[in-house]
Amino acid sequence: MSAQLVDQLRAERHLTDAQYEILLTTQDAQTLSALRRAAVEVQKKQFGNKVYLRGLIELTNYCKNNCLYCGIRRGNANVQRYRLTEDDVLACCKAGTELGFQTFVLQGGEDGFFTDARLVPMIRRIKEIAPHCAVTLSLGERSHESYALLREAGADRYLLRHETADPDHYSLLHPAEMTLAHRIKCLQSLKALGYQTGCGMMVGSPHQTIAHLIADLRFIEQFQPEMVGIGPFMPHHDTPFRAYPAGSADLTLRLLSIVRLILPQVLLPSTTALGTLLPDGLEQGVLAGANVIMPNLTPCAVRSSYLLYDGKDTAAKDTVDLLEERSRRFAAIGYEIVHQRGDAPAFCV
Repeated sequence: MSAQLVDQLRAERHLTDAQYEILLTTQDAQTLSALRRAAVEVQKKQFGNKVYLRGLIELTNYCKNNCLYCGIRRGNANVQRYRLTEDDVLACCKAGTELGFQTFVLQGGEDGFFTDARLVPMIRRIKEIAPHCAVTLSLGERSHESYALLREAGADRYLLRHETADPDHYSLLHPAEMTLAHRIKCLQSLKALGYQTGCGMMVGSPHQTIAHLIADLRFIEQFQPEMVGIGPFMPHHDTPFRAYPAGSADLTLRLLSIVRLILPQVLLPSTTALGTLLPDGLEQGVLAGANVIMPNLTPCAVRSSYLLYDGKDTAAKDTVDLLEERSRRFAAIGYEIVHQRGDAPAFCV
């Protein structure tokens, strides 16, 4: 019976709470196989066997927030803080364009140093040296006016994980000054301004229940993001959640498949955290319906300082060798890494 829910989800793109609970908890091998198979069929119908590249540039590890799960939280005095200069960022983009990257993701903590006055010219210069490339930002909560200025400067996409769609659970993961209502207001601003907008959640975060994950799926159904970032919770030794176990890889993969069926055209990363949890996590993510990977272009000198969780691979690997290795690994499972912008289909021209 539960295997029939997969067909229903594929056709209707939503289920009842009770039906979602069945898919998230079943141990029936036939159902789980059907879920993965359906997700891959939808993924390939929309995107073929393409896996899109995003060049990740970790702009700053300063952050004003004190989120309980994050290694670069304000209260962690053991972090060696850094900020990239505009020239550093442009050098990363130039190197990336030579390797065929057509999307750059500027990610960082909520660092007040990076005002609009600093980010606007930086984005414009990236667009000057790489006019055909997409610029994605992942810099946290900002004002509607700030998002508008960054959009006008040329930013194409914005990633802002909602983390959890339950306000009480949100309050257990964040300091009191942060609220889910404000996070959702930011996401609504981004969509209204024409960004390709991404939300997402941690799987297995402390105090999380299946009901919380169902609330996340409901939010994704309603919000209709262009991108969804789903990765397992990974503990960091310098946070209050240091003793909590990592999230479940199995549950992460199920959620990737479910979201692919809810949103057939979504851009869905196979995350670094999943690749940390499983030796073949990147491939497993793609085989569950994901279609994006994000190799790191951050300068090697600071890469180890951007440690959101323990176990993250911060080794100074040569990007050419890394891409060749990833290409071989994905070819072995029938996929091709492509050097294209990889916009959400509704934004393709």
